[in-house]
Amino acid sequence: MNLIVAVDNNWAIGYQNRLLVRIPADQRFFRDETIHKAVIMGRKTLESFPGGQPLKERLNVVITSNPTYKVKDALIVKNIEEALEAVKGYASEDIYIIGGATIYKQMLDLCDVAHVTKIDYAYEADTYFPNLDERPDWILTGESDEQTYYDLTYTFCKYEKKK
Repeated sequence: MNLIVAVDNNWAIGYQNRLLVRIPADQRFFRDETIHKAVIMGRKTLESFPGGQPLKERLNVVITSNPTYKVKDALIVKNIEEALEAVKGYASEDIYIIGGATIYKQMLDLCDVAHVTKIDYAYEADTYFPNLDERPDWILTGESDEQTYYDLTYTFCKYEKKK
């Protein structure tokens, strides 16, 4: 399985249930990586999307403890086990964990690849992703050239779990 995330210098990922910044190239990368695949997310992540609507052309699996939660065009499950059951028809490389922080933490050890957009800036934040540079079980295996968006610089990084 994969995960995909954008982090700042402190591995922050959000503030008040919103992304720290929207970078068009990062959004394109996210779309290109996940289109026609399965995405697993928490309820708050889904609700942070425009109109709180699922992503088009993907299987959207939403984990929530609310038994009455319903969203058109999304599969609602109550835990990680049900989410994994929901995507069992997909190849592991076609499954993406897309947030939020709790779901990332719960599913990190189940993933083999992490696509991390590293933004060279420190934002005010209240939500963080585990720092893969400090984890001995993850290794940086690829990094793009430095990209710019206005005054921001960022790189696309690929981490892989050590076998």
